[in-house]
Amino acid sequence: MSERLLEVSGLACRRGPALLFESIDFTIEAGTALCVRGANGSGKTTLLRTVCGLTRPDAGEVRWRGAARGEAFRGELLYGGHAPAVKDELSAEENLHAALGLAGAEVPRDRMHAALTDVGLFTRRALPARRLSQGQRRRIALARLILDPAPFWVLDEPLTALDDAAQALLLRTLDAHLARGGAALLATHHDLPLANDRVRQLRLGA
Repeated sequence: MSERLLEVSGLACRRGPALLFESIDFTIEAGTALCVRGANGSGKTTLLRTVCGLTRPDAGEVRWRGAARGEAFRGELLYGGHAPAVKDELSAEENLHAALGLAGAEVPRDRMHAALTDVGLFTRRALPARRLSQGQRRRIALARLILDPAPFWVLDEPLTALDDAAQALLLRTLDAHLARGGAALLATHHDLPLANDRVRQLRLGA
């Protein structure tokens, strides 16, 4: 039986007077992903931010490896928001190096160059991010996924602005992450062609 990593029980969140969701319960085991689906405004991003500890719930509990979230959880978390978290004045390589450094991941330059090659940014690695297209900026985050050893990924619409080749690479990267015992929580409008025993669905606002 796979290790139970994340446990969510009785989670509820409001936006002002409006109830986004309530009584949300789920678990995520090692080697599995949970995809959160729902219409715009149903609370998908709020749910992800609440699990990460970025938004306070109105009710409920989130536990990591059987305990309350703390430094250990933050050290094992990779959060990718809806917008690419890049600094315009830094180059693609500098943004990647900074993101990995903040996560405490020491990655040799040759491995960073290999990841930038995989995502099609090696020849643009020295360009300031402000000169990159939206899709190229998203590829910096994809390079981080290739390199970051964090076991738990929380990704908000990770396929947005990626072309077909980059989407395929992201799915291969996610599949490899799950195969080595990682886990993921994703909000996405896309169907993810992963093995049925690795991915489950949670629909909000149904």
